[in-house]
Formats: sequence, C-alpha cells, structure tokens
Amino acid sequence: MEVKGKIILKLPLQSGTSKAGNQWSKQEYVLETLEAYPKKVYFDFFGERANQYNFEVGDVINLSFDIESREYNGRWFTSIRGWKGEKTDVAAPAPANAGAPVPPAPEAPAAGEPQAADFTQQSTDDLPF
Repeated sequence: MEVKGKIILKLPLQSGTSKAGNQWSKQEYVLETLEAYPKKVYFDFFGERANQYNFEVGDVINLSFDIESREYNGRWFTSIRGWKGEKTDVAAPAPANAGAPVPPAPEAPAAGEPQAADFTQQSTDDLPF
C-alpha cells in the first residue's frame, strides 16, 4: 500500500536488545496526507530501515507500507510498518485547461442584422427530456 504526505512529527529513535540477544531499532513518524481533508498517519521503520530512511519534519514523501494487526490480552493493535520511503516534491496540480487556447469572445451583430438563436441557455423547467 502507498500514501503520500508531509512529515509533521519525527519521534526519537528507539533501540534495544531482544530476549534472543538481537539488536533492534525503530524510527517513528507521523505524516499528514495531502488531501482535501487531511488524515494523520503514524508509522515506523524497523530494523535496518530505521537508519536507512532519515526524514525530517516538512519532508514530503511517498510511503510504501504494510499493515499488520496483533492480539494481546484480548485487545487488538494495528501497526503501519514502512518498507520504502521516497522524498518527493509538492507540485500543485495544474488546472485541467492549463495551456489550452482561450477562444475569442463572440462579436455582437451589427445593428439591423438578425441574431442567431442561443441554444446554450438552460430551460427553466426541470424535466429530464
């Protein structure tokens, strides 16, 4: 799965040693999506990826991630684990007609000339036919 957003929070790097004696590290972030109604997404990079991706607050990224849920003592917990992150630019979407030529305004008929019927005006009734 993928999401694009802006990093709004970078939490401190966490590290430790597992019961099996293996070293681990985890870097956590919060990003805000670039939608009309932005959503906040908490995610982390674990293991070697925690050091591989070093994003800062304000970076706009494309995040590829996996979602996983686990049960613990009768409660369910969901995590979003990033596996790839790429910095990207914020480019405002261009208007749909950007670069299209603007048609000239219609000329007014000379005095005494018949006017053409204007079929572009909507009728006042609300019938679909």
